[in-house]
Amino acid sequence: MGNRVAREDYEWVYTDQPHADRRKEILAKYPEIKALMGPDRRLKWVVCMMVVIQFLAFYLVKDLNWKWVFFWTYAFGSCINHSMTLAIHEVSHNTAFGNNKAMWNRYFAMFANLPIGLPYSASFKRYHLDHHRYLGGDGVDVDIPTDFEGWFFCTRFRKFVWIILQPLFYAIRPLCINPKPITQLELTNIAVQLTFNVLLYWLWGAKPLFYMMAGSMLGMGLHPISGHFIAEHYMFLKGHETYSYYGSLNLLTFNVGYHNEHHDFPSIPGCRLPMVKKIASEYYEDLPQYTSWVRVLYDFIMDDTLSPYSRVKRKLKGDVKQE
Repeated sequence: MGNRVAREDYEWVYTDQPHADRRKEILAKYPEIKALMGPDRRLKWVVCMMVVIQFLAFYLVKDLNWKWVFFWTYAFGSCINHSMTLAIHEVSHNTAFGNNKAMWNRYFAMFANLPIGLPYSASFKRYHLDHHRYLGGDGVDVDIPTDFEGWFFCTRFRKFVWIILQPLFYAIRPLCINPKPITQLELTNIAVQLTFNVLLYWLWGAKPLFYMMAGSMLGMGLHPISGHFIAEHYMFLKGHETYSYYGSLNLLTFNVGYHNEHHDFPSIPGCRLPMVKKIASEYYEDLPQYTSWVRVLYDFIMDDTLSPYSRVKRKLKGDVKQE
């Protein structure tokens, strides 16, 4: 269904990622931006509120008819669970308790992980910092699709399927691209999450468990919010590897749409990224940007020049220090 995408490889470049140089330039011109760095004091309370809301939802769905369980799983559970994954993204940058309390952030991320059902917060932290440090780095950045994904998902229908299966590929990719020895924190994350899942099933049965697990899978698959997966780094315009989104869904996603700003200043919490754009507006206003993640998904599927291969990739030089 649809023409086969002609692209047969990534967009290989031989330059460094643009974010480090832009960060230095902006800080030299606007040193006051340093004052925006540091923890978001409200983040932990917002996350706690979201966890409580999902716990309440688990209780409420246990007696619903299955058709309503399906409905609320996609209409509500998928939204809040995807939002929770982006809260974990925020916490991975130590924005809940600050850099001086790194372990508090790690264990708080496990707490935020509970209503998602899939134990991933500890692993996400390790790989996500590599993504920032070595954006597009061959064999290191697991945000880049595998060769198989680029080769196989090359028609409109296959790209549609690929978007539905995004959670699966994000889980498998690290094992294929950059496997790492499992850590004690990851084992703890798994043990805590599995214990919670079993307890949830024992207390309230299969419906809350389905609501939780299916909500996470659907929210990260074919869902308006999941447009950010494609919008952030897929090369819609040649020469541009990071894109920002300034639409209303930032309200549900901790401003992850401000993605150029985020990569320029990963230590600034999402709630303050609009201030970065306001202060250094001349650096961002002319960069390519989106106003609709739904349109991003549609364009990615329907545009026969785009595929999972539409990513900027680079060979890394010198010592590579991974998490």
